[in-house]
Amino acid sequence: MARRVAVIGAGVSGLSSIKCCLDEDLEPTCFERSNDIGGLWKFTENSKDGMTRVYRSLVTNVSKEMSCYSDFPYQEDYPNYMNHGKFWNYLQEFAEHFDLLKYIRFRTTVCSVRKRPDFSETGQWDVVTETEGKRDRAVFDAVMVCTGHFSNPHLPLESFPGIHKFKGQILHSQEYRSPEGFQGKRVLVIGLGNTGGDIAVELSRTAAQVLLSTRTGTWVAYRCSDGGYPLNMVFTRRYLNFMAQVLPSCVQNWIQEKQMNKRFNHENYGLSITKGEKPKLIVNDELPTCILCGTVTMKTSVKKFTESSALFEDGTVEENIDVVIFTTGYTFSFPFLEEPLRSLCTKKIFLYKQVFPSNLERATLAIIGLISLKGSILSGTELQARWATRVFKGLCKIPPSSKLMAEATKKEQLIERGVMKDTSKDKIEYITYMDDIAACIGTKPSLLYLFLKDPRLAWEVFFGPCTPYQYRLMGPGKWDGARNAILTQWDRTLKPLKTRIVPSSTKSTSMSHYFKVWGAPILLASLLLICKSSPFFEVGARISSYLKSIW
Repeated sequence: MARRVAVIGAGVSGLSSIKCCLDEDLEPTCFERSNDIGGLWKFTENSKDGMTRVYRSLVTNVSKEMSCYSDFPYQEDYPNYMNHGKFWNYLQEFAEHFDLLKYIRFRTTVCSVRKRPDFSETGQWDVVTETEGKRDRAVFDAVMVCTGHFSNPHLPLESFPGIHKFKGQILHSQEYRSPEGFQGKRVLVIGLGNTGGDIAVELSRTAAQVLLSTRTGTWVAYRCSDGGYPLNMVFTRRYLNFMAQVLPSCVQNWIQEKQMNKRFNHENYGLSITKGEKPKLIVNDELPTCILCGTVTMKTSVKKFTESSALFEDGTVEENIDVVIFTTGYTFSFPFLEEPLRSLCTKKIFLYKQVFPSNLERATLAIIGLISLKGSILSGTELQARWATRVFKGLCKIPPSSKLMAEATKKEQLIERGVMKDTSKDKIEYITYMDDIAACIGTKPSLLYLFLKDPRLAWEVFFGPCTPYQYRLMGPGKWDGARNAILTQWDRTLKPLKTRIVPSSTKSTSMSHYFKVWGAPILLASLLLICKSSPFFEVGARISSYLKSIW
């Protein structure tokens, strides 16, 4: 059984990994190369240390109740969506509350992580670190790699002919901190993800013109849904996840398109997704308005550059460009691991449930936080860490490496032959993944049990937001405060909004809120139960097949 655990990185996933080790009576030692916790959420004015940091204006995309550690809710007066400073304060509060800081060695770089000669028997690792020029070597029973997705900027200059002739400024979004220095300039932003949208909007207030280039297009969602409630809390619910599993994909896509085009027609704004491309979504409250006002101009992908201009795929040319900002994402790597483990860990297809490398005969190394979820990454990494620490202790089992490698290799071959699609880079459905990991631990909520024992709680778990507290209701790591946290989650959501109380509107607002929250779930659940037990469901399946054949 593992005892000593090395945790690499003290960011969001590193902090939860330390705590999960302590919860399982393991002995964590965390190595953090910077001088503070928080990883990319620790804002700095520059990126000279080579680490990826948030830009000054960043605001979270997931609301606080959906993106908290499962046994540590935010303070009720925290805003639903926070700037980086508020979010970092929460991480600091979490670390102090559970006394995690004493387990972290700051300004320490991990140089190498190697299997010991007797690894097949012990599962132990030799870990070499360096602190202010001094090297140290130690033996650990297990290792948790918490370095995340954002290690190395992806700057695909070779894909843009003529870029080396361009005489203006070229930078990656990793280097961007604030709009100062861009006043009066014509800026081309390449890439339309969350970062590309944010930077384009912010620069539109100071730059002479912002051009936003996208190859695929995207859906643009707002942080608040109808009625002003946080988007994630309205749409991340178990009953909706259930509907997604029973409704045909073509119907789901049609519903999504109708919903996303409700506020503005994406095609009119140059944002519609290119035919044949995978649907994607960003969260941005201002981009449509900037396009409407002309401060941001949407463009197709760049065909080539000249010294001061860009030619786009649609044949248009934009002259006198001063700055090109690439928001083209990041690549990740594990330079401290030895081959072939290093290369294998970069292929998600060879990570069992996105956590355990398939080729290790002893499951004593876990990759925490290397996931793309349609929801809170923080919550996902915490659940991964809870599972990993129990695997280290021998309380949870995973299939033997021979079986995992055979399955992953077969899948890779099918992908190479074009028989199967590679979905390893796609975003994973949040509830589906969380339930999968929770089932491995024994913490997946049992709806039948809850409906029999606590109907009020069961109702909120199934029809309400799928907040992280749900995974603390039962099983290992059960938290006594989970029930109350779930039943009071809307109080904490509305608290920071009600800074001006209007007594006369309280009743109508309350009734409207309950109707919006519970009306649709009751109606839809009833319809699903009726349809599933009637011939209509079979007819629906036939209609689905017909729609797929013509679409």
